[in-house]
Amino acid sequence: AKDYELRQYETAKWVSTVIRGETQKEAMRQGFWKLFHYIQGKNEREMKIDMTVPVTCLIKSGCTDFKISFFVPFEHQDSPPQPTDSDVFIEERKAAAIFVRSFGGFASPEKYAEEAEVLARILRNGGQPFHEDFFYTAGYDSPFKLFNRHNEVWYFKK
Repeated sequence: AKDYELRQYETAKWVSTVIRGETQKEAMRQGFWKLFHYIQGKNEREMKIDMTVPVTCLIKSGCTDFKISFFVPFEHQDSPPQPTDSDVFIEERKAAAIFVRSFGGFASPEKYAEEAEVLARILRNGGQPFHEDFFYTAGYDSPFKLFNRHNEVWYFKK
């Protein structure tokens, strides 16, 4: 469709952390650094791992817990090094069909929420069944990239 795409994602491992009771912006900051330390060697093998994109954040309706995640690079999918920080964990996300809406610019929590609402409205109007109680934000760019930025919101198809 012109306003979104439907993607099929395969089962994959992500390294994640949950930040509780902070604003989304602060949770993203804290979560990013916890995960960044993991890829910089704060893991059982003291192994440096390449940074990947996107960085995702799980947003649940009426919940102040935010799960921030980095995709585990393909070469480590079979056996990612275990985190040594008890707040960081490896999770396997099952294969899923995901509705994706892309947008540019610097994405604030408000902008992500606005884009998620637009996508939800389009999906509802189109009769597309999806899980409405949560969505993911996905950021693809370093904070230092100024132009042609790429951000997404994801809803999982039912």
